[in-house]
Amino acid sequence: MDWVQVFFLDPVSLYQGAAFPFALLFNYLCFMDSFSTQARYLFLLAGGGALAVAAMGAFAALVFIPTLCTVVLIHSLGPQDVHRPTFLFQMTWQTLCHLGLHYTEYYLQEAPSTRFCITLSSLMLLTQKVTSLSLDIREGKVVAPSGHIPNKNSLSEHLRGALPYLSYLLFFPALLGGPLCSFQRFQARVEGPSSLWSRHSFWALTWRALQILGLESLKVIVRGVVGAGAGLGGSGQLECVFVLWSTAGLFKLTYYSHWLLDDSLLRAAGFGSDLGRSPGEEGLLPDADLWTLETTHRIALFARKWNQSTARWLRRLVFQQRRAWPLLQTFVFSAWWHGLHPGQVFGFLCWAVMVEADYLIHAFASVFISSWPVRLLYRALAWAHTQLIIAYIILAVEARSLSSLRLLWNSYSSVFPTVYCTLLLLLAKRKHKCN
Repeated sequence: MDWVQVFFLDPVSLYQGAAFPFALLFNYLCFMDSFSTQARYLFLLAGGGALAVAAMGAFAALVFIPTLCTVVLIHSLGPQDVHRPTFLFQMTWQTLCHLGLHYTEYYLQEAPSTRFCITLSSLMLLTQKVTSLSLDIREGKVVAPSGHIPNKNSLSEHLRGALPYLSYLLFFPALLGGPLCSFQRFQARVEGPSSLWSRHSFWALTWRALQILGLESLKVIVRGVVGAGAGLGGSGQLECVFVLWSTAGLFKLTYYSHWLLDDSLLRAAGFGSDLGRSPGEEGLLPDADLWTLETTHRIALFARKWNQSTARWLRRLVFQQRRAWPLLQTFVFSAWWHGLHPGQVFGFLCWAVMVEADYLIHAFASVFISSWPVRLLYRALAWAHTQLIIAYIILAVEARSLSSLRLLWNSYSSVFPTVYCTLLLLLAKRKHKCN
């Protein structure tokens, strides 16, 4: 299999790669004074519409309809009232679409359409942008025209006012992937002065391209190793651990490659530059922090660094809004947002328990382990255990179905989360006695 075939095996990567020249074209056109602000908004919106139709076909309507409804809600509700209705509508719409996937996979026992799967992925990203925008409006970070439905005389004026929101929700560099870009950053990039293409931007994109090439090369090797293995069902104790680690490694390499490509597309369009950023505006957070993810011995830190922009969005949307069990509610909502497949429900609940155990275990270790040789040994063992638990969670989430989940439960790999669960119970009991 040649490199081009390996890289473009995933249709999302194909469409993201096809959008790359248009992102560079947008960046180039922004240098021209004749390329007005409205033209920029229209370029991004038209590009998003064309990309949606090309990638999703008729299913693109499932993305266009909630986008239009969100803009109507923003213009018809007050700033303090806009978040809850938009959140409920978007999550209800997304859940209904996910139920359609459940019906196809579990009831009809048929493979879902690739275009429909791309549509669901885009809907999940749309949910991020919709809720982020509604929170910004409620918190006063974004001033949106609201309060009434426009009459015929002011319809054209309201359409011009709705253009930035429509463009933000559908702009093509972030339609199929990419870290969450706030509306403030999006608006500042489109309406702000054009920044010259710097050498730093060129070398940053070149470095990402080399990283993607390296990751794709590793994927070929790991795919060969995984394909030659017996799988979880036909492997022994140590072999089962290797199968767990290598299979999860293949999934992680795929995610890393996707995240780097998505981040590169946004930066090629000029949305990654921090030039002219206001003090209160959040920077563009890349989803992949490869070094931290592969070297950390803390499950809690891994959870914060895995898909960073989504982790920050979940923290803002759920964790900071809940007083009772915020950690558990965050992971439960993440399972809902991902589609509520059996493997996803189990995987995210397991992840929440592992993070809670991680806090207690490392707090206990920091008090009772003082000598540096023992601390070094502890960190090495904790790193290995963390990576294996994360591999177990990844396989649970990616397995999705109950049959695949049972295979994972019955394997020797289950010993790793079981150890953490046991330590959680013991340390929680000890903490309760001390209190």
